[in-house]
Amino acid sequence: MKPINLNQARKAKTRAEAKAKADENAVRFGRTKAQKVLEATQAQQASERLAQLKFEDD
Repeated sequence: MKPINLNQARKAKTRAEAKAKADENAVRFGRTKAQKVLEATQAQQASERLAQLKFEDD
């Protein structure tokens, strides 16, 4: 049986858990650059449309 370095094993386990959590968060919260640009464009178009429809009584 080969002896193992407990510090290395502990650190490897911690790294694996952090990577798993990061992957989970990327799926939950992550968006691609294209998705971000599309959403920003849609928001800008919506605000421009709202400004066009605004009724101002002078």
